[in-house]
Amino acid sequence: MNTMDRTESLLGAYGLTDACDRLLSADDALANLQERCGGALPGTLAIPELLALVRQARVMRLRIARPFSAFDGDAEVSGFARIHPLSDTEGGGCEVLVENWQRSPLLDAGTRAFAERLDAIDRATAEVSARLDARQRLQVLSATAPDAVMLQSAAMQQPGQLWSELVEVTGIAHHQPLHWRLLDGGACRFAGSQRNWRIRLIPFGPDAQAPTGFELLLIPEEPLMALAGLPPHASEVLEASPTRLVGTALAPVLRQPVARIIANAETIRARLAGPLRDEYSDYAGTIASAGQHLAAMLDDLADLEVVETPGFATAKEPVDLADAAARAAGILGVRAQNRETVLVVEGEHGAAIASAEFRRVLQILINLIGNAIAYAPAASTVTITAFTAGDGRVSVTVADEGQGVTPEQAERIFDKGERLGRDSDGGRDGGSGLGLYISRRLARAMAGDLTVAAAPGGGALFRLDLPAL
Repeated sequence: MNTMDRTESLLGAYGLTDACDRLLSADDALANLQERCGGALPGTLAIPELLALVRQARVMRLRIARPFSAFDGDAEVSGFARIHPLSDTEGGGCEVLVENWQRSPLLDAGTRAFAERLDAIDRATAEVSARLDARQRLQVLSATAPDAVMLQSAAMQQPGQLWSELVEVTGIAHHQPLHWRLLDGGACRFAGSQRNWRIRLIPFGPDAQAPTGFELLLIPEEPLMALAGLPPHASEVLEASPTRLVGTALAPVLRQPVARIIANAETIRARLAGPLRDEYSDYAGTIASAGQHLAAMLDDLADLEVVETPGFATAKEPVDLADAAARAAGILGVRAQNRETVLVVEGEHGAAIASAEFRRVLQILINLIGNAIAYAPAASTVTITAFTAGDGRVSVTVADEGQGVTPEQAERIFDKGERLGRDSDGGRDGGSGLGLYISRRLARAMAGDLTVAAAPGGGALFRLDLPAL
């Protein structure tokens, strides 16, 4: 099948599996999807959702009728699958009939905006995050979950390897590396953790068909309810930080249900589940906003515990400040569009390289740009500039067109819990008052600093200074 700009529909597709869930025969449509998902014919069924339905029908000896969807690398394939288990005398496999087979182009602009909101939710709930190059090789991996300590250690010992070599990708029977769309949304497990994890791969670059790299997120399907079975080193880390109640106990348990509340509310608000009266859509939007605020509070409290832990230190790696600024702006692009705010990123890539920790730099920039979007007037401009400051320092500034801060406010704006009455435009909640305090602590942990001054022409200008590489 060729990539198309319109939805391609078929009346149906048919296949036959054996008692080992191998696809023995199939018509052209199903055979094509099998091959594009990395499988062979005959060979183990390689379409994850369809494989799960076939296994369930075969084991339970029940007929199953259910919708399914899959990515074939270029487009989304969906349909209504009817699975009919066969008797042992008939081979013990299943007949697979997919009705209303449709192959649709990737997300349109409206759906893409909603997908970006869900990406933000996944970033908030991920307990393992990593940067990959265009070939899915690890550049840096960071874990906040105690049961992911072994995974982080293995990634640090062998940089540059395929990320999939560190985990066991479940439900996929073919070899790695695969097209990233076939792994996005899949499941995995890894040594040291007893939990199941969901995979998110978010591409970098203007062309999703040829990404320049990836953001890898691993999101736990279950909360970390107890420490039993954790690797010894993880227990030692927790024993050394007995005061980290939120980060090690509350946040892992609460993130998953909060994320599901937000995702379900966003689905209802966007009417993706069906028609809905306006007032109920508005209620769902309020629920989603409240959930996002709670998730942000959890993150702030967990980060507060981290930065105030005795001996807290950050990693040292090359960080291109122009690249980090562009990525932070991209993450907040939907929020800026909703406020009709223009994000302008200035600075030549490769000109301002810091010796810092990329994840922490990105965290600081997301906080600064997010504040600028919230506190500046709607339909204004936020300018992010990366440059070489001299004296062995590189810098990035975030300037908004808001009311700015007075010299007296500048003295106190980085204090813990201080908001200085900076209510965001439109009456939205201004946050916990911890973001700037945490950001400055992170900056100083990287041997840098975070300051504020008046922006040219009004507004506030926050400046992050870091040591040059």
